[in-house]
Amino acid sequence: MKSTIRTALVGYGSVAEKMHAPLIDICPDLDFVAVVERHGNRCEEKFPKVRTFRSLEELLESDLVDLVCITTPNEFHFPMAKQCLLAGKHVVVDKPVTVNSWEAEELESIASEKGLICSIFHNRRYDGDFRTLQKLVSENTLGRLVYLESHFDRFRPQVSENWREKEVPGNGITYDLGVHLIDQIVMLFGAPESIFADIQKQRTNAVSDDYFDISLFYPGFKARVTAGVLVNVTTPKFLLLGEKGSYQKYFLDVQEQAFKDGRKPEGTDWGVDPEERWGKLYLENETRSLPTERGDYRIFYQNIADAILGKANLEVTLDQATSVLKLIESSFKSAKEGRKISREEGKW
Repeated sequence: MKSTIRTALVGYGSVAEKMHAPLIDICPDLDFVAVVERHGNRCEEKFPKVRTFRSLEELLESDLVDLVCITTPNEFHFPMAKQCLLAGKHVVVDKPVTVNSWEAEELESIASEKGLICSIFHNRRYDGDFRTLQKLVSENTLGRLVYLESHFDRFRPQVSENWREKEVPGNGITYDLGVHLIDQIVMLFGAPESIFADIQKQRTNAVSDDYFDISLFYPGFKARVTAGVLVNVTTPKFLLLGEKGSYQKYFLDVQEQAFKDGRKPEGTDWGVDPEERWGKLYLENETRSLPTERGDYRIFYQNIADAILGKANLEVTLDQATSVLKLIESSFKSAKEGRKISREEGKW
């Protein structure tokens, strides 16, 4: 392997432009050399050294890259990732890795057989609020836990022209945000014993789901993940309840807005939550603000590079992503049939 890993982006939509490209560009072990854009050369305006290709086939034929990062609509994730792995390329896929869990299992089989890295951009594992939650759980600050509530609410009353709101495979808010929230729960507590879901289309003329409320059940503990687009009021990002007290955190991680504002992911203040946004610990005889752990999406791509170079184990694996997809599939089944789905039935 070369000293720097030649890296390409497939697709140059908003997330690729504002998040993936800057993260790849600043990672010292990655060399951002190519992009696939069907129309235009927008990427070259920001990254003049990048070479533009019009198709994935053209990129793979050039043999110019070692790592391919796929940021296309969800329905293309599986065929494109498979094509890249079969061409001997390492792969990162924006979440969800595929629409169906069996497709993720096939990618895992190919990657394993060829000795290649295939990972999923689960950047929300590196949110400051989630890292704070991980610390609270690991340090047993709240004692025996009984309930966790996780929100990702927004107010978008009009159906947009975005592909996620069209009648296409892998559309809707459950595949878009549910994968993040469920992945976080499984990272904290492992796979649940059962799951129950309410998934709806709440807006007028909505063709894809725009609301979910999913409960994950554990022995003596329940986690609830929910997101909607008709929420024009502030809801807590996290609410954690235990025998020794509670933790409540408002506001999204600061990194997403920083990327939208065009900030480069550098500097000592990157990912640092200002004090006025910290969550609060409500203990039996004390209430205090709790500093948010630093959020840092840069860790993801550095780990990809380290895993390719043999310096570290891969943090976000296909096996983990497959389990989350099976939980998503079980959520849709639960919502349709109005009943709990057990781990044995969902096989996650």
